[in-house]
Amino acid sequence: MNRFFRRKRVGPLKSLLSLCLVFASLLMIQKLKPSDKEVEHRRDTGWCGSDCFSFKKGVAKTTVGSSDTLVFRKDLDAQGVSERTPSSWDAQVLKCTENASVRNEHWFQHLNPRFHQFVLHRHCRYFPMRINHPEKCVKEDVHLLMVVKSVIEQHDRREAVRKTWAKERTMDGKKIKTLFLLGSPVAGKDTHNLQKLIEYEDQIYGDILQWDFMDTFFNLTLKEVNFLKWFDIYCSGVQFIFKGDDDVFVNTYNLLEFIHTRVEERKEVDLFVGDIISNATPIRNKKSKYYIPKELYDAPYPPYAGGGGFLVSAQLARKLFVASEELQVYPIDDVFLGMCLQKLKLAPERHQGFKTFGITRLKPSSMNNEPCFYKNLIVVHKLSPQELIEMWSMVNNNDLICAQRIII
Repeated sequence: MNRFFRRKRVGPLKSLLSLCLVFASLLMIQKLKPSDKEVEHRRDTGWCGSDCFSFKKGVAKTTVGSSDTLVFRKDLDAQGVSERTPSSWDAQVLKCTENASVRNEHWFQHLNPRFHQFVLHRHCRYFPMRINHPEKCVKEDVHLLMVVKSVIEQHDRREAVRKTWAKERTMDGKKIKTLFLLGSPVAGKDTHNLQKLIEYEDQIYGDILQWDFMDTFFNLTLKEVNFLKWFDIYCSGVQFIFKGDDDVFVNTYNLLEFIHTRVEERKEVDLFVGDIISNATPIRNKKSKYYIPKELYDAPYPPYAGGGGFLVSAQLARKLFVASEELQVYPIDDVFLGMCLQKLKLAPERHQGFKTFGITRLKPSSMNNEPCFYKNLIVVHKLSPQELIEMWSMVNNNDLICAQRIII
């Protein structure tokens, strides 16, 4: 699928990883360079992952000492979890071929070719895991799980996030854990060495979940559905999830304060809050990244949260998993979650503290660089790694004096 989409080009990996990673990468370039045959095979697999989803040895990499075979779930019926939920990740070997019958449909023959591979393979929902951490949220109660969408090349973003708002710690007795969601390197890049680098990064931090599907724009929805299933299997000890991009600023203190308020008000069970987009319709401009042809979807979108960052309760996340299994995968991940909420007859909640389009959409505006705004908001999108680190430092500087506090 990746050949139908442009991806943002990122610069070389910055020197935020330890010197060990730098030296290791240089050594691996020659030692682990894939053969021409291997590269050609990777290109041939195209939309799917290695061996068309066959994962070598049939098991995912796990942290030493963890168990991927135990059931870590409470009363499933009480939490609305599907009775079909397995006790461990069961997508070990998946031969997923295209749904050839779709080619005979009249609407498919008129569909923009850019969407052909997506439609032919959208029944391919769950994929083998290349890196798994089943121990992440079952050994102890986790108040807030920070879940961040990323891609392999964006190490500098992950490093900035780890140093700032998603740093694993305990605040006021509440444990915060972090996970980054990744797919596999896109064919045509130095996929073998990139994979070795991400595995080394995970050895250092132990906070990466990786699935064996190509990391492309349309496959962002696969990160949603695969994570929801993963969460349903392994995370009985989590209370809330913040889900966001790796280029947002999150005021962790304000986020925890907001959660505390909702718990006191007993309004946390079906909590889904963010920067809500309502009354939207599919974009028909073919030059747009979010273009959707009428053959694929021809109706108004349900209300949905901007994917830059939103907060959801664990109870609702499990319900979303059940709902997601009853819907066809949609190529825009934000909208897909809105469809899942609509299936549950629920609506997301808008909150002024979530600014997933920036404090102001006028980028030159000085408001976008004013730390007092960040101090009183919850989520702001988007910042470069250096901007994130600098803003975090300013917001948490005890010498920062702001005129007034905005009630969140």
